[in-house]
Order: sequence, then structure tokens, then C-alpha cells
Amino acid sequence: MKIVRSGSNPSNPGPDDYFSGTARIDPLFAAEEPGRTSCALVTFEPGARTAWHTHPAGQTLIVTFGRGRVQRLGGPVEEIRQGDVVWFPAGEKHWHGAAPETAMSHIAIQESIDGSPVTWMEKVSDEDYNG
Repeated sequence: MKIVRSGSNPSNPGPDDYFSGTARIDPLFAAEEPGRTSCALVTFEPGARTAWHTHPAGQTLIVTFGRGRVQRLGGPVEEIRQGDVVWFPAGEKHWHGAAPETAMSHIAIQESIDGSPVTWMEKVSDEDYNG
């Protein structure tokens, strides 16, 4: 058994290469071998968002606060809010972030394949963000 105490992992800013606007990543856990799952609480200030990206084993988002936006490549921009659960299948190019005037937090759960949980791509344009 392992207990990870609240606040024992330091917060990190969302890296500028992979986020637009202000975001904070609070790691919750990373499974030990043979597990592959990791989880973080991600908080986006209004208008902040990830870059386009994919996950080799998919990703689940659980919205814990506020209102946000998500989009998969070729699909419409969708609004998400507290209590919503979003699933992106393996390899689906997508982005997620806060609404323009409202912050949003979500728990992000993903698995690593060959040591990597994500492949980052180009930043989301204002045109894509605004739908």
C-alpha cells in the first residue's frame, strides 16, 4: 500500500510549449511498474488550453470545477462543465481547456505506452478555440 498525501507533490506551470494561457498541473499519482496509469489535476485560467495532442492508450477527463471546452480533430468545439466525464480514444487528436471567461479544472487520467503518455503537437489557434 502507498498513501500519497495531499499537497506532497509540487504544482507545476503548464509548459509554454504545450499550453496557451495560464495552466497549473498538480500531479496526483503515477503508478509503479507494472502499472501504466498516471493522473493529474489540471487547472486552466479563462481562455487557457492545451496544444493539440494524442494519447497512445486514450485519456479520461473528469471536470471538477468551472466550464471548459474540448474538441477532437474534425469535430465541433464542445462545452464541458463540472461533473462531465470526457473520453478520448487512443490516438484521437484533441485539445481541452477553459471557457473564455471561466476557469476550469479537471482530473486527467492516461496510461503510458513505451514510457510515454502523450504526443504533443501544434498549438490550438484562436480560430479553432473559438469554433
